[in-house]
Amino acid sequence: MNDIENRLEGYRRLIDIARDLASTLDLDVLLDRIVRAAADLADAEAASILLYDDAARQLYFQVATNLDLQTMRGLVVPLEGSIAGWIVTNRQPARITNAQQDPRHFISIEKQTHVATQKLLGIPLITKDKIVGVLEVINKHDGEFSDSDEDLLQVLGAQAAVAIENSRLFQQSDLIAEFVHEIRTPLASIGTATYLLLRPEMSQEQRDSMVNSIHGETLRLSSLASSFLDLARLESGRVQYRLSFFELQPMLQECLQIMQGKADESHIAFSLKVPEDFPQVEADRDKMKQVVLNLTSNAIKYNCPNGLVEIAADHDSNEWTLSVRDTGMGIPVKALPHLFEKFYRVQASEGKVAGTGLGLSICKQIISGHGGSIEVKSKYGKGTTFILHIPKQKK
Repeated sequence: MNDIENRLEGYRRLIDIARDLASTLDLDVLLDRIVRAAADLADAEAASILLYDDAARQLYFQVATNLDLQTMRGLVVPLEGSIAGWIVTNRQPARITNAQQDPRHFISIEKQTHVATQKLLGIPLITKDKIVGVLEVINKHDGEFSDSDEDLLQVLGAQAAVAIENSRLFQQSDLIAEFVHEIRTPLASIGTATYLLLRPEMSQEQRDSMVNSIHGETLRLSSLASSFLDLARLESGRVQYRLSFFELQPMLQECLQIMQGKADESHIAFSLKVPEDFPQVEADRDKMKQVVLNLTSNAIKYNCPNGLVEIAADHDSNEWTLSVRDTGMGIPVKALPHLFEKFYRVQASEGKVAGTGLGLSICKQIISGHGGSIEVKSKYGKGTTFILHIPKQKK
């Protein structure tokens, strides 16, 4: 097949790819389709996408065909000192025949992917004069990257930039709409309380009650805003996971110490079960601690007076698990499929237990970011157990 025939075949495939990209607004699915299409079109060993944050002026690693670990997501790539940064700054493609000898090559990526970059072709992703990120392919299987490869990737990049931006806008508008809906209730409560405080016939006792109401709703709004920002960062992939090896038991004990005062208020007892020979785990310690604190807080909130919260760990050759069990009211069967949805609260507990409705969504995002999963087992009136499954990282 000659060069002209190759180009024609490439453009035919681009038409099919364009239909495929237009069929989803899920950002993760979309990005995965783009890098796989790029690697296929350019006959490359691997392809990756780095997204650009204009506000922070940062590039961050988002997805690659040769990497299963989602903990790479969010890795910051410098604008100065990287080929991708040069592409963003100059808004031009870059075709490199020997990346190892290029002073702009950012070698830190290779340390995590264990794939040496020799040949590289990078394309800026631009839509409406806005740079979205960079699409890169590395190590062409046969020969060097050609003018034809660059032309095909430029067309794919133009389609990809529009699709990524549409997906982001949809994602943001959907999340913001939910957030605005959620803040209406506390804002309405604050508005009512302040109106009543202005009325002269209010007694001092009533005024004190209104002030306490305003304080409580203000704290709730602050918590909601913080949780919303956490979730938005996690969903966008801009959060970087910092993996390290650490002992699990001390981290769990720290969590229980933090939650002890809250547990004492309802006379809740703690139980911690970690085998003495439990190996060090590899994960983002701070984010895993955030998950445990969230689950423990829920286990206390939804427990019964004089109840128990039990945290237990186990492991096998493939994964380690962590369970958080309470002896509380349990969760209705019909509510279980919705637990990890944003802003979802179990109807039976609404109005009884305050919360943002975002904690479990955040937990799921963090565990997914470690390549793991979270499951829930509950019997209404008997208690609930959340179980984290975290794969052991492959060396």
